[in-house]
Amino acid sequence: MALWPTSTDDALGTGKVGAGPTGLLLKQAHGWTYGVLANHIWSYAGQGDTPDVNATFLQPFVSFTTKTYTTFEVNTESTYDWDRSQWTVPVNLMISQLLKIGGKPVQFQIGYRYYAEGPSGGPEWGLRFGVTLLFPK
Repeated sequence: MALWPTSTDDALGTGKVGAGPTGLLLKQAHGWTYGVLANHIWSYAGQGDTPDVNATFLQPFVSFTTKTYTTFEVNTESTYDWDRSQWTVPVNLMISQLLKIGGKPVQFQIGYRYYAEGPSGGPEWGLRFGVTLLFPK
């Protein structure tokens, strides 16, 4: 995993360059997909006036896809900041549907996010909407 300082405003990024290991465990069977994605990033360069990055990301997930290509998913996108001893734990509940528009597959997704843990002043909930264009062979 790599971290590059690409934000256009200090409030939107870390201003740091970093790297660290990433791993994925995944299993798919009978419509179910489950596993965990994990990584850790340490900063080693960048703006001197911004805090260092020392963070672990954990994303356990489980989803079920029906025969009509509707997918129900729950996951977290949890981050632990080792320097500040702070967890951020959003829990995501999502539903998506795969459709064909003009003969091309498109997936629409909507989801709700609840923050089970987070920094003081952080959000308590959120909504997510996504459209994914698919280009199979």
